[in-house]
Amino acid sequence: MAFFRPRLFQSHILRPAAVVVAATRLLAMDGSVMGVSVSRSPLDRLEFDNVVLRRLPLDTSEAPGSRTVKGACFSTTKPQPLDKPRFVAVSEKALSLLGLTGAQVSGDPLAPEYLSGSRLMPGSQPAAHCYCGHQFGYFSGQLGDGAACYLGEVRAPADQSAELPDGRKVLRSSIREFLCSEAIFALGIPTTRAGSVVTSDSKVIRDIHYDGNALHERCSVVLRIAPTFLRFGSFEIFKPADDQTGRQGPSYGLDKIRGQMLDYVIQTFYPEIQQNYSDRVERNVAFFREVMLRTARLVSQWQCVGFCHGVLNTDNMSILGLTLDYGPYGFMDRFDPDFICNASDNSGRYSYQAQPAICQWNLGKLAEALAPELPPARAAAVLDEYMDLYNGFYLASMRRKLGLLRTEEPEDEMLITTLLQTMQNTGADFTNTFRSLSQIPCPGEGQEGMVQQATDLLLEQCASLDELRLANRSTMEPRELAVLLSMAQSNPALFQMISDPKTINRQLEKLSKTKELAETNREELRAKQAEEWDSWVVSYRKRLARELEGQSNVQEVLDDRVRVMNSNNPRLVLRNYIAQNAIEAAEKGDFSE
Repeated sequence: MAFFRPRLFQSHILRPAAVVVAATRLLAMDGSVMGVSVSRSPLDRLEFDNVVLRRLPLDTSEAPGSRTVKGACFSTTKPQPLDKPRFVAVSEKALSLLGLTGAQVSGDPLAPEYLSGSRLMPGSQPAAHCYCGHQFGYFSGQLGDGAACYLGEVRAPADQSAELPDGRKVLRSSIREFLCSEAIFALGIPTTRAGSVVTSDSKVIRDIHYDGNALHERCSVVLRIAPTFLRFGSFEIFKPADDQTGRQGPSYGLDKIRGQMLDYVIQTFYPEIQQNYSDRVERNVAFFREVMLRTARLVSQWQCVGFCHGVLNTDNMSILGLTLDYGPYGFMDRFDPDFICNASDNSGRYSYQAQPAICQWNLGKLAEALAPELPPARAAAVLDEYMDLYNGFYLASMRRKLGLLRTEEPEDEMLITTLLQTMQNTGADFTNTFRSLSQIPCPGEGQEGMVQQATDLLLEQCASLDELRLANRSTMEPRELAVLLSMAQSNPALFQMISDPKTINRQLEKLSKTKELAETNREELRAKQAEEWDSWVVSYRKRLARELEGQSNVQEVLDDRVRVMNSNNPRLVLRNYIAQNAIEAAEKGDFSE
C-alpha cells in the first residue's frame, strides 16, 4: 500500500471548524450494540451530522435499479459490499481533514471495508444524489450518482462531507482520480480531495477500447472528501422541457424545492452572503456573482499549469468552485492551445483553450436553472463581468510565473501572448519551459554567457522535427476532408450535423503545417527555434530591466523574482506516463508507485 505525502501549498478554501467529540457505541461483528466503550476502529469515532439529508428532500425508496426521482434531491441507497476489499493507497493530508491519520487508517483492519462502503460506519447514511446536466452542449435529463454513493457529512477539523463511489469504478480510473485530486491540491488549486483507494476481488466488465473485447477488471473505490458535492447540475432537476432534446428535469415545477436548495447552499457554504443581504433577490445575485468569481479564478489556475479537465459538463462543475470529477483529464506536455485530453471530444468543445469560454457557458446554464429566484436580467449582468475577471486572474498569475512583481504594464499581455506563441511554434514543453524561465538573468545580473545558457535550456524543451511532424499529423484522410469541405458549401445543414467549421479549420492548419515541416530539415528547424527564442528572451529581459528601475535593494528584487517564479512554476506535474506507470504496477499488485 502506498502512502501519499505530497509537498503541499497552503490551501485557502477549506476553513477549520471546531472538532466535536462524542462517545461512540461499539458494535459487535453481527451489528449488535455492545455499549459505550473504546472504539475498535478510529472510523467508529467519526461523528456524522448529515445535514443535507435533513435540509433537502430525500427519497426513501430503496427500490433497486435506475428510476426517475421526482421531488427529491437525494435517494437512500445500499452500497454493494466488495469481495476482500484492501487498500491501494491513502492520502495522509486528505484524511487529516476528517481528523484521521494515515497510520490510523492503514493500520485498521476494518478501514478498507468502511471506506469502500462494504461496511457502514456508525451514523453513516448512504444516499445517491439526483442531478441533471448539459453534456457536450445538450441537456441529458436526469443523471445523478451512478458510480458514487454519498456516505454522509462528518464533523471534523475541517467540517467536511465525504462521498465515495460504490465500487463500479475500476482500478485504473480510481488511481487516476486519486493521484490527480491530490496533485491538483498540491499545486494550490481548489479541488475535491481523495482520502484513499480500495481495490477488491469483485469484478466488473469493461470494454476499454469499445471494440467488443471486454475485460473483467477489479472493482475499486475512491474516498472523495469535500464540503459538498452539489454542482451546477444539481439545480437543473427543475428544468422545463429542453427545446433541443425534449428532456426535462425530474422535479420540473417544484419551485419550492429549488428555493430550499438555494437556501441550504447559501446559508451553509456562503454564510457571509446570507448575513449581508436581507433582500432575497440581492442575496441570490451576490451568491451567483461569487460562484462566477470562483469559477473564473479556478479555470485561470488550470490554464496556468496546463491542466485540461476534459469533460466540463454542467454536472461536473462544483457550486463551490472546486475541481470536480476527474475523468479523462490531462496535463499538457508540448504546448498546444488545441490540446484535447478526451478521446470522445471530436469537436474540441472541451479543449484547453476552450475551457474559459465553456465555464462561462456553464454559468449561463446555472443562471437559467436558478430563475426565477435569480432574475435573468441580473444574471446576464453578472455574466458580463466574467471574461474581464478571468483575464485579470490569468494575467496576475502569468505575471507571477514570469517574475513580474513590481510593476504592471500594458505590454505584459503581449509579452505573455508572444511567449505562448513561441512555445507553440517550437513545440516547447509547457511545464519545463516555465520552470526554466527563472534561469534567464536580468540585465546587469551576469555575463552574456548566462543568457546563452538559459536560451540553450529553453531550446532543450523544444520538440524535435519528428515530434512536430507527428503532432501535426491530420486525423482526417485528405479525401474525407475534401468531402466535408464540399458538403459545407453544398449542404450546410447536413455539414452542421456531422462536423463543424472549427474542426475543419484545425485539420486544414495541420495539413499546412505538415507540408511546411516536410520541406524542413533538422538544422533549419533548430535555427528557426533558436531565432524565435532569442527574440523573445530579448523582449523579456527588457521588461525585467524595468522591474529594477528605482529599486534601492536590487538583490532583494532578484531573489524575490526567482523565489516567486519557482513557487508558481511547478517542477513536476502529473504527466500521463507517471499515472500510467502507477496503474500498470498496481495492476500487477505493486502499490508502491
